[in-house]
Amino acid sequence: MKLFHIFSLLLCISAFSLATGRRLAAGPVAPVPPAEHREVYADGRLFDITHKVSKDTPTWDSKEGLGQFLSPLASIKNGSAVNAAEVKMSVHTATHVDSPAHVFDNYADAGYDVDSLDLEVLNGPALLVDVPRDNNITADVMMSLNIPKGVRRVLFRTANTDRHLMFKKEFDSSYTGFMKDGAKWLVENTDIKLVGLDYLSVAAYAEALDTHLEFLANRETILVEGLKLDNILPGLYTLHCLPVRLVGADGSPTRCILLK
Repeated sequence: MKLFHIFSLLLCISAFSLATGRRLAAGPVAPVPPAEHREVYADGRLFDITHKVSKDTPTWDSKEGLGQFLSPLASIKNGSAVNAAEVKMSVHTATHVDSPAHVFDNYADAGYDVDSLDLEVLNGPALLVDVPRDNNITADVMMSLNIPKGVRRVLFRTANTDRHLMFKKEFDSSYTGFMKDGAKWLVENTDIKLVGLDYLSVAAYAEALDTHLEFLANRETILVEGLKLDNILPGLYTLHCLPVRLVGADGSPTRCILLK
């Protein structure tokens, strides 16, 4: 057994020496131009509506933002052959989805986690609408939007976008969201199965739990929260939204794009 450990150690040292030797043999590294980070692609036909995750990303009820969420497991600068990091953060960080397990423990026990969400609902035609800026989304507001029957996915842009709330690290409980009666009206009177909003919760702060219960009770409605909807015209798009398959998780960070 001792010989096996010595042999394993020698293999690791050899691999490290080879990697280091290759870098040294290559000589000085030429300067690399800075990477480009874009929000719009394909000549203005593809929009990334996912918020970046950074230490200043707002988190629920926190004044300090997300903070340090990446930790190095290995670093080339510290002598490793590769860079490798681990992530520690809530599954409800930045742009993310909620599953029924988020607010129903019996649904969590039955496996209604992120991995159970319907990809057909998460991907397809979606309507981006502007919500009146002076109110939370009540039943009256929903009626005033006149969303046609047959529309299954709606992204609601609110004053949250105008106020740039997702770019401020301090959580703001005055954000715009659905009230319980607005959620109830949507579930009972429309064909909408995907509800997207532009802050950390689709539900207004004062009725956050009750509104989530209203939305998720039927296990058919998917909530997408923390969307980046600035500088996009209202109208019909194709939405692609892909959560990470976190088995047992009640939510998941999600990459979402819109295609014109």
